[in-house]
Amino acid sequence: MERDDKAAKKADPSLQGGWPSRAQLHRWLNGELKGLPYSGHCRVLEAMFPGRSAHELFATAAVEIPAQRTEPEPARSAGPDVAANAPQLADVTAVFSSRSAFSSAYPASSLLDDAKEINAAGLSLNILCQSCPDHQLKRLLDSGTRIRCLFLDVKGQAIRAREAEEGYTDSTRTTLTALNISMLTRLRDRLDTTSAQCLELHVYDETIRFNLLIVDRALCVVQPYLPQARGVNSPTFVITDNTAAEGLFPVFDQVFRDMWERSKPV
Repeated sequence: MERDDKAAKKADPSLQGGWPSRAQLHRWLNGELKGLPYSGHCRVLEAMFPGRSAHELFATAAVEIPAQRTEPEPARSAGPDVAANAPQLADVTAVFSSRSAFSSAYPASSLLDDAKEINAAGLSLNILCQSCPDHQLKRLLDSGTRIRCLFLDVKGQAIRAREAEEGYTDSTRTTLTALNISMLTRLRDRLDTTSAQCLELHVYDETIRFNLLIVDRALCVVQPYLPQARGVNSPTFVITDNTAAEGLFPVFDQVFRDMWERSKPV
């Protein structure tokens, strides 16, 4: 208040002792004042804040309020809208750049250990014949698991065409496929009649397009055969049947069924 009294005395000695009260100051600060204070109070305030008029001191700060948008602001994106162009994955649950990458994530034991039905089609079917030991396959067959294997016919033209495409001149694919068929045939011969009936071996002689492994009519592993590339280097897709209207599982399940019907037993 001493400062207020000095300002009042400076502005006009007659105003000394007539400075604004504390209550008045609170009303001013709370915006309760309509218009300007008494002229004497204005003169005191102008003396306290040199260079500022009473009008300036009590002016309401103008705050710019953005106008309400009538249309949504367009998305700021460097490319096309992601949501609108999101890939439709259907029932594909995993994709790998090669069979080795797939095998690291999905070991054969984890895929097949509790299976009740296994359908496999391809060239040499190494995932069954080279990745699963005989005792595991025997245990599955003895427990009633049905295993159907569809090999590329070692006596046919398709396997030779595939060898030529991959650049083999020494019947490498034919020899490996014959070895795998022989391994499963010997295993079947050692089984009792009931278990042996659960293991079916067929061959087909058609242009090879896919390596398929279907487990329990629920999980499908698909590999396309690429030109001049070994199967181990092919991308691998894992498909889980979720009854999607546009799912891929029924497509490849039907591919196996059709090939099986056209094949012949070993």
